Amino acid sequence: MTRSAGQGAVAVTGLGMVTAAGNDTKAAWHEITSATTPSGVHRPEVLRDLPCDFMYTVRSLDAEGALGRTAQHMDRFAQLAVIAAREAVADAGLDPRTWHGARVAVLVGTAHGGLNFYDEQQAVLTERGARRVLPKVAPLSVNNAAASNICRDLNARGPSLAVSTACASGTNAIGTAMDLLRAGRCDIAVAGGAEALRSRLMFASTCRMRAMSTRTEDPAAACRPFDADRDGFVVGEGAGLLVLERAEHARARGAAVRAWLAGYGASNDAFSSVAPDEEGEGIELALRAALADADVGHGDIGHINAHGTSTLINDLVESAALHRVFGDSPLVTSTKAMTGHALGASGGIEAALTVLTLQHQLIPPTVNLRRQDPRVPVEVVAGAARPARLDCAATSSLGFGGHNAVLVLARA
Repeated sequence: MTRSAGQGAVAVTGLGMVTAAGNDTKAAWHEITSATTPSGVHRPEVLRDLPCDFMYTVRSLDAEGALGRTAQHMDRFAQLAVIAAREAVADAGLDPRTWHGARVAVLVGTAHGGLNFYDEQQAVLTERGARRVLPKVAPLSVNNAAASNICRDLNARGPSLAVSTACASGTNAIGTAMDLLRAGRCDIAVAGGAEALRSRLMFASTCRMRAMSTRTEDPAAACRPFDADRDGFVVGEGAGLLVLERAEHARARGAAVRAWLAGYGASNDAFSSVAPDEEGEGIELALRAALADADVGHGDIGHINAHGTSTLINDLVESAALHRVFGDSPLVTSTKAMTGHALGASGGIEAALTVLTLQHQLIPPTVNLRRQDPRVPVEVVAGAARPARLDCAATSSLGFGGHNAVLVLARA
């Protein structure tokens, strides 16, 4: 079924992405749907000698060329966010010079914010003393830096929020934006997530947690969601932002609607600060809440862009919950093998990819999936992108602290 704007759905009119798979939406979609191996995996110097010394990085991005001198006053995660937001707004056919900025909201999810800059200045304090520390640690490292920089760059003066629910941050930001639009608090929302984590401390700690892959001999094949031989996730950096509009606003200006955001569900496991509830009750609650909010049945969902991190427990818990809610019918994929796990940005990136899946009626493959874990009870798309007739799709996110978030999107 195709959702109409009169049923509580909001219009998705613009997409912007900066990822390890491509520096804009078109490039990322092409690589994610056509490449057979990721090209964005690198070993940054800052991770040298760590057990997990590789990650997915955004390549050949001239942030200062794109943003000018203002780039010097942003941590990398905020730079990526502003670049993605500009693309999304242009894609929506909107002009920030003429829009009613007080009716434009900005919500950006991030797990770690400007932790890189914080780490650098902590090292300066330790090695060179307090007089050498730069005075801009607070504005560059806080989690709201991406949202505030987007607001200044785009003259957006409506509600502005930083959402931080670990790896569910981007999805929760989009869902919260939907709530604001439905409540009439704004006409337009720029929402999603941004992350650019290169902290030695965080990498070292997460390695000790045994959550990250240590497949150092073949890092491009390390992220393998739902594969029987997976051994952990691989961090990625990036940003994914959507332009959302009230249906009436989009209709009045004759906007081209890419898809409808029809439903949102969120929950918490109330179980652990790190591990998901092994029964999967929390993510199941969010899945069912999103379906109810969208007023669709489980049989209406033809595709799920899963969280699919490539960790041992998460893939089992999530896939079991998906099977309980949806049965055997939806085709599942995880795009993290191409983008890496972009943490708080992953929900924004994956929501954008779900919109493109509906538009192109093409499901991206789960790259690096060579032997599906027999304990994963859903059909995972692997090998090559698969054409499919899709009216509705969902995307799910799970985060440390038990956070779960799900979006339901419908074909325009």
